[in-house]
Amino acid sequence: LREGQCDGGQGRYNARGFDLNRNFPDYFKQNNKRGQPETDAVKEWTSKIQFVLSGGLHGGALVASYPFDNTPNSMFQSFSSAPSLTPDEDVFRHLALTYSQNHPTMHKGRACKSGSPAFTDGVTNGAAWYPLTGGMQDFNYVWYGCMEITLELSCCKYPPASALPKYWEDNRLPLVKFLAEAHRGVHGFVLDENNNPIEKASLKIKSRDVGFQTTKYGEFWRILLPGVYKLEVYADGYTPKDVDFMVIEEHPTLLNVTLYPAKVGGRNRDDKTLYQKPWHPPWLVSIHKPPQLAPGIEHNAEGAGERE
Repeated sequence: LREGQCDGGQGRYNARGFDLNRNFPDYFKQNNKRGQPETDAVKEWTSKIQFVLSGGLHGGALVASYPFDNTPNSMFQSFSSAPSLTPDEDVFRHLALTYSQNHPTMHKGRACKSGSPAFTDGVTNGAAWYPLTGGMQDFNYVWYGCMEITLELSCCKYPPASALPKYWEDNRLPLVKFLAEAHRGVHGFVLDENNNPIEKASLKIKSRDVGFQTTKYGEFWRILLPGVYKLEVYADGYTPKDVDFMVIEEHPTLLNVTLYPAKVGGRNRDDKTLYQKPWHPPWLVSIHKPPQLAPGIEHNAEGAGERE
């Protein structure tokens, strides 16, 4: 590997030879690759902090790519690239476009070289480019509700150091605009009847079947485009609540929710779980419980391309 070399895969593997962006639990297919300390550290980190928005910075292409990276057909030996859309497709596409349209060249969607794909408006659904198993952006979204996209910032995989100031100038405004999107949508607190915060209350936007949770301070955030929504709130030992709210363009919506102890047989019952999160399959409750495969099914293909 030398400075200025524009192709290759060096740098994506750890010292044990594992590709870290294929090492996370996966929604669509059980990932049997042995977990690595680096990915375990990221999983621990994201389990402790309610991240709202995230961008993974890569090289080797010029495009903003968004979930899903994998597809329901990934369990089969042979499958092709096709869009695999999340319940938050509108938000993810908006986030990707926010980056590409503020970049001087990404939004033009030009192919990096002959034989490489071109991307309309400089954005793509990950699986439409090529599907992969074990990527970080799908994991962070499905397990923790973090709106993560992948930002491919350079056609040259390993650009010379002299080019770095130009890359910074090209990406400074897109990064600022992208990060500002964390303030779009709804935010607030989930509290009990005495105004104490409820930690790890489970929330979901109706018809968007990927949930998220409150922090230890009862805080929550969700990026949404303007519209009318219903927030579904659950917490162990409390009566669930649905709250209608509106999101506008000009500023985020502040929404505080009060939950009251559930009553069973006329008595308060807050010492055990009364309500489960119905939108989560069992394997999504824990990072240690990925989905199960049918016996005998194995898949090793990860597609072709330059994406990390």
